[in-house]
Amino acid sequence: MESVAKRKRRVTMVFATLFIILFLFMVLDLAQAFIPLTFEEAFWALLGKGTETHEIIVWKMNLPRVTMACLVGSGLGIAGATMQALFRNPMASPYILGLSSGASLGAAVALTFPITILPQMLMIPLLAFLSCMATLFLVYNISHVGGRVPTETLLLAGIAVGALLSALVSLLTYMAGEQMAGIVYWTMGNLTNAKWDNIMVVGPLIFAGCMIMISSSRDLNAMMLGDAHAQDLGVEVKKVRLQLLVASALVTAAAVAFVGVIGFVGLVVPHILRILLGPNNRVLLPASIVGGATFVLMCDFISRVIAPKIGILPIGIVTALIGAPYFIYLLRRRRSEVGWD
Repeated sequence: MESVAKRKRRVTMVFATLFIILFLFMVLDLAQAFIPLTFEEAFWALLGKGTETHEIIVWKMNLPRVTMACLVGSGLGIAGATMQALFRNPMASPYILGLSSGASLGAAVALTFPITILPQMLMIPLLAFLSCMATLFLVYNISHVGGRVPTETLLLAGIAVGALLSALVSLLTYMAGEQMAGIVYWTMGNLTNAKWDNIMVVGPLIFAGCMIMISSSRDLNAMMLGDAHAQDLGVEVKKVRLQLLVASALVTAAAVAFVGVIGFVGLVVPHILRILLGPNNRVLLPASIVGGATFVLMCDFISRVIAPKIGILPIGIVTALIGAPYFIYLLRRRRSEVGWD
């Protein structure tokens, strides 16, 4: 069995590596503009010691996008780790309860039936957020049978509701006419239009949800042993499960509200970190915050440099192109290597 000292060294090494990679891709992403900067130019501009033009590119043009990428990645990373632990299922993700379909439906409604008294740029994230949260409560109420909410029923209800909402999104896309491209583009994920005003809304919501999940990590560890064992250890299973579901949905809704659906972050990142760190959520959840931010930043950088003649790819395409093959690889490994046995 691995010694405590060795385990602590491993945790320290993983966190240090994550922060180094995060910093490197942060500077690389800040350097991407119509006039690409070098790594050194972006670094000094970030410290306020570059030329006026470089500082405008880094601070005014790129920093809001990079900050939003970190927030979205952090939120989706920890939400995915929490969902996988709650359902004791490596296939779980922040979108497993139909939350992405709910958010997409809200955005599609806002694009197809705009309300003239409110600007569309406000209506899209507002309806996406509200419909995402409403989806959670719909799924939870459907699953509530005889005073209990079995995880199996919750999972099946989420799949069914998600399929229904996806069908409605497809219907609205078909009816949208000129707005069809806007709906499709939103569902692919896009960080380009991130602004400080958006960040001031998203940041506190994601921070609050993350704190709730981290504070419940000890109870979550107990619940991974089974509801009966968790109750024997004094955990109020029903209360903690609802609390974690709401916190995960809150973070997910805030993450997708302004940037659209970005897949595979909350699915792949917790898998990788569970292999490296083990299933202890007291370590895994904070690591998923850093890992999620790093993964989204890396994908945003790739989306801007992979095909310059085509332009900037939607980030959801890049996360899927990287995440899906790796997830297939993970599925072919023994479950014990992923920390589930």
